[in-house]
Amino acid sequence: MSSLKQKTVSGLFWSFVDQFATLGISFIVGIILARILSPKEFGLVGMVTIFIAVSSIFVYGGFGSALIRKKECTQEDYSTVFYFNLITGFVFYCLLFLLAPFVSSFFNEPELTSVFRALALLLIIDSLTIIQSTILTKRVDFRLKARISVISKTCSGVVGITMAYNGYGVWSLVVMQLISQVLNSSLLWIWNKWKPDWVFSTASFKELFGFGAKMLLSGLLDTIFRHIYYLIIGKYFSVQELGYYIKAEQFKNLPSNNLNNVISQVTYPILSTLQDDKERLKQNLRSLIRTTMFITSILMLGMSASAESLIIGLIGEKWRQSIIYLQLLSIVGMTYPLHGLNLNLLQVMGRSDLFLRLEIIKKILVIPIIIMGISFGIKAMIIGMIVSTIIGYYINAYYTGDLIGYYIKRQIVDILPSLTVAFTMAVTVFSLGELLTLPVLITLTIQVVFGFVFVIFAGEFLKMNEYLFIKDIILSKIKQHKRS
Repeated sequence: MSSLKQKTVSGLFWSFVDQFATLGISFIVGIILARILSPKEFGLVGMVTIFIAVSSIFVYGGFGSALIRKKECTQEDYSTVFYFNLITGFVFYCLLFLLAPFVSSFFNEPELTSVFRALALLLIIDSLTIIQSTILTKRVDFRLKARISVISKTCSGVVGITMAYNGYGVWSLVVMQLISQVLNSSLLWIWNKWKPDWVFSTASFKELFGFGAKMLLSGLLDTIFRHIYYLIIGKYFSVQELGYYIKAEQFKNLPSNNLNNVISQVTYPILSTLQDDKERLKQNLRSLIRTTMFITSILMLGMSASAESLIIGLIGEKWRQSIIYLQLLSIVGMTYPLHGLNLNLLQVMGRSDLFLRLEIIKKILVIPIIIMGISFGIKAMIIGMIVSTIIGYYINAYYTGDLIGYYIKRQIVDILPSLTVAFTMAVTVFSLGELLTLPVLITLTIQVVFGFVFVIFAGEFLKMNEYLFIKDIILSKIKQHKRS
């Protein structure tokens, strides 16, 4: 196995462990909290999410991407970015602290002021963590990141559940997030060993900011428009409706966002090493898209097909309104890794200007969706999101073809077998749910097991390269573990 392939496989494996161990813990914690708390508590946290997320983009500053892309980073580079992140974190915390009463008044929810100010502390915590995390990503050390994530999510989950059980309501969600980030940051500082020097280089800042500024603006646009639905639902509907939407989105994000994060954070530093070899870049990107879509389409269409059993069986009848939202949002989430990989290529090629231009174009498409949501309701808004994400993928893939010759027609041909298998599996799983009259958790178990067996059978029978590649990685890791 070549050094690059070995590095990619190892990075993907440990990043999968990180994301999906964290996913498993978050999933279990989320189920328990959803059974204890009401949709209103989740809606209250969701109302301030957009403000925290937008501020985080300024704190991040796009420098993480710039540092990962730069082939040789100095201590001066890291220290300069660290102090910028830290100062920006404090500045934005102060701004949000002052803004909190106005946000509370906007949503007509008095409790939001204290909740908002507490959650804003995440900005300061994250500003201390960015460089530590970037260094681990740059050297593809996801094993340490996995260990830290599991510890922080487990401990914070225990605290959150204990507080919810003892009647602390929305504060169980707030404190859980804060403890998770504090533990994550603390362990990164203890185990990563990096320390900043007392230096701030103007030359280093300008060099990194030249690339990072465009990434900052792109990230800002993406974050605003990705979270603006919270703002619209919270303002024009109700905090309970926002709670239903958020819970459906959390279920959707478990496989979709986590898989996208795995692929993006591992492939970006790996593909960056191939930025001067377009043919190898194309072949690696093609392999990643085929494998990623095999996994994503199966997980997301399977989740859409079993949404009723999933919601009712795991978090209860009071969340029934989340079912239709989850069914539709799963289709949106299926495209995330496709977007991520095509956009990664633009960063690898140094085209942050094009990255920004495409984000502006795609966000203009979101405006009619917002109007649809206000006028016709949340379901109409999500259907608009499906149309928008398909158009957005076409735009991203068009420029991938222009840069390295991997055109959208070729991409669609590559992913079509995976989509066909996933769609057939989903139709069968949905039909099982409609036909069975068993208790809901038993129905869910049957749907999951059947879907899993169906995919294995299809992969073996059709000799799908994507399936065989994943199977080879799993078997090699099992053999490696046995030998050790």
